[in-house]
Amino acid sequence: MRRGMIASLVAALALASGACGGGQTATPTTPARDPALYDRLGRIDAIKEVVDDFLANVQADARINQYFIATDVPHLRQMLSDQICEASGGPCKYTGKTMREAHTGMGVTKDDFAALVDDLQKALAANGVAEADQADLLKALGALEGDIVSG
Repeated sequence: MRRGMIASLVAALALASGACGGGQTATPTTPARDPALYDRLGRIDAIKEVVDDFLANVQADARINQYFIATDVPHLRQMLSDQICEASGGPCKYTGKTMREAHTGMGVTKDDFAALVDDLQKALAANGVAEADQADLLKALGALEGDIVSG
């Protein structure tokens, strides 16, 4: 799987979905939706499992966990789950900040992305997500990268 595609997903998911003091104030850019992808991912329960594993990986990762020190983890978990659910064609509605709003002034770098990529790959693999389904999800969220990396 291409590292850049995963980076786009990671950016959209981890740092963006309210992780950085995010609230539920603005309508985000909406990625493409594929209802079949939601089913292939295992629907909301499976999505939440991936998100839980991903958050555990990020919190344990000294390369990037400083971004999440003051994070409301239950809120972040919900925002990430909703964002993946909506982007994959599920019934959820993401209500968090836009990616640009959530990341303004953070100085997120490509190295931060790389660390998040590693953490996401571990979570996806641990949950048995097929590579083709990972690629489809990344494609659905990939357009958000430019609103996140600034440093």
